[in-house]
Amino acid sequence: MLANAFLIALREIRRNLGRAFLTVLGVIIGVTAVVTMVTLGQGTTMAVKSKIENLGSNLVMLRPGAGFGPRAAAAGVPNFTESDVIAIAEQIPGVAAIAPLRSNMLSTIYLQQARNTTVTGTTIDYFAINKWSLADGRFFSEDEASRGAAVAVIGNTVRDELFGPDDPIGRKLRIGSASFQVVGVLASKGQAGMGDQDDTIVVPLTAMQRRLGGRSSARDISQISISAADGVDSNLLISEITALMRQRRNLQSNQDDNFSVFDTRQIAETLSSSTRMMTTLLTAVAAVSLLVGGIGIMNIMLVSVTERTREIGIRLAIGATAREVLWQFLVEALTLSSAGGVIGILLAFALCSVLAPMIEVSFAFNLQINLIAFIFSAAVGIVFGFAPARRAARLDPIDALRHE
Repeated sequence: MLANAFLIALREIRRNLGRAFLTVLGVIIGVTAVVTMVTLGQGTTMAVKSKIENLGSNLVMLRPGAGFGPRAAAAGVPNFTESDVIAIAEQIPGVAAIAPLRSNMLSTIYLQQARNTTVTGTTIDYFAINKWSLADGRFFSEDEASRGAAVAVIGNTVRDELFGPDDPIGRKLRIGSASFQVVGVLASKGQAGMGDQDDTIVVPLTAMQRRLGGRSSARDISQISISAADGVDSNLLISEITALMRQRRNLQSNQDDNFSVFDTRQIAETLSSSTRMMTTLLTAVAAVSLLVGGIGIMNIMLVSVTERTREIGIRLAIGATAREVLWQFLVEALTLSSAGGVIGILLAFALCSVLAPMIEVSFAFNLQINLIAFIFSAAVGIVFGFAPARRAARLDPIDALRHE
C-alpha cells in the first residue's frame, strides 16, 4: 500500500513540477538556513578555541575590574604594582613565568605613514608566556629591558601598514613623542576574539614608563600574565592568586573582588558560549522558514484534495478504504517535504563550502545536524499534511463522484 501511495505521489509531483517546487520552497530555504547556520557556527566556535590556544600555554591573566570584557569595565579600579608581580612570583607555587603589562593606544609614525596602535610595555618573559615567535629580527634582551632601551618588536599588521615592502629591522619608528628602533617582527597570529593580535607593538616596560607618558603612580601595571607550570591545577592557582591579591588590595570579607583572574580555558568558554548563543538565535529565526514551508504544503495539499475530489470518489467507490486515501495524501506530503529537505541539505553543503573559506573557519560535514534537519523537514510534511489527508479520507463517495 505504501509503495503504491509513493508511486502515485511521484506521479502527481511530476504532473505539476512548478507548483511542487514552489510548495517546498519554504522547506528548502528553512533547511538550508538551519544547516548553514549551525555548521558555520560550529566552525566559528572551533576557530575561536584555536585562536585562544594561540594566546599562550597554561596562561593565567590578572586584570583590574570584574569579568572578562572591555577595558571600560575596569574604570576607576586601581591597577597593579610591580611589587604585586614580585609577590605573585615569590609566594605562589606553580608559577613558571610572569610578565607585567602596561598598554596604551598611541600614535605611531614612520616617514609619511601614521596610525594608532596598541603599544605594550612588558618584560622578556611576555613572549614565551604568550607563545610569540619571530618572523624576522629578534626580541629585546634582558639588558635592554632593564635599562629601558628604546627598542620595539612590532606585529605583522604594523609592519604591513607602516613599512609596506620596506625591511623594518633597524629602522626608527616614532611612538608617541619618542623614537624607537625596530629590532624584531612577530610571526602572525591573526584575528582572535579580542581583535587583531598582529596590530601591536611591544617595548620594554621600563622604556614605556620612562619615555611614553612617565609614571604618575606606582599602580601602572594594567595586566599581569602568568604561565602555570606543567601539571599545575589552574583552578587552584587562580584561587591562590585571588587570595593573595585580596590581601594586598586590602579587601574585606564582605567586599567583592575588584580584579579578575582567569585562564585561557575560561576565555574560550566565554567566547564560545557567546558564539553558540548567537548561532542558536539565528538558527531559531531560520527554523521559522520550515514552519512557513509546512503551511505552504498544507495549503497546496488542500487545493490538491479539492482538484482530485472526483478521483478520490472513484477510488472510494471501487473499494479503497478511508485509511488508504489518508495514507496516499500523507505520503505525498511526506515526499514533498523530504525532497525539500534533501535539496536544502545539498544547497547548505554548497553554501558552507563557499562561505567557510571566506570567513576563515573550518568546514566539516556534520552528519547529526543534517539528519536532524532532514527528519524535521519530513515531520513538517506529516504534521501539516495530516489535515488535508484526513479531509480527503472523510469525503463521502457519492458526493465526491458528483463533484465537477
